[in-house]
Amino acid sequence: METAEYTPEPQRGRIHADAVCYARAVRTQEWPAMADGKGSRAPSVWSTDLRQTFRALQGKPAFGMLVGADHKRSDEREERLTQATAGIPGAILWFLLATLAITVIALGICIPRRNSRGQLTTLVVITALLTTTLCIIRDVDRPFGGIIDVEPTAITEVEHQAQRDFLAHHTAAELPCDAKGNRRTT
Repeated sequence: METAEYTPEPQRGRIHADAVCYARAVRTQEWPAMADGKGSRAPSVWSTDLRQTFRALQGKPAFGMLVGADHKRSDEREERLTQATAGIPGAILWFLLATLAITVIALGICIPRRNSRGQLTTLVVITALLTTTLCIIRDVDRPFGGIIDVEPTAITEVEHQAQRDFLAHHTAAELPCDAKGNRRTT
């Protein structure tokens, strides 16, 4: 968080540390959970910690910038979680799959027994295309898992930048979280 550079040292270090821990929690805990359309409570621990740090800065020039940056971070998280939630209910996908199976079986029964190579080939090709279409629809509806699988590259970069900023004045042992973004017990 570049905005933290405008804050006094005690809060700056805490904001950088919380940013590292928040990014770690998102990358290691929330991102895998989003593949199942869920979120994680781990990042919220660090969001709360950030807001508590901001209270000490109320009335200072950087306060408005910090609150604005925090609001943007919160909105982006909500957007990620919304994108992780499937828009097409599973029941509809199963209905479409059952409809496809019934249609293919019915058409297979209607194909003549002799000289039907062209009809069978057409049926197989159409079945493959429709099945692939259903798989693509399901995968696009769940972008954090499956074939498309959006990687956490941006949050990883944020984590590295925040860690670099923190380590410029502190040691890694001073981070209040472990490698997975969980709060260390003292």
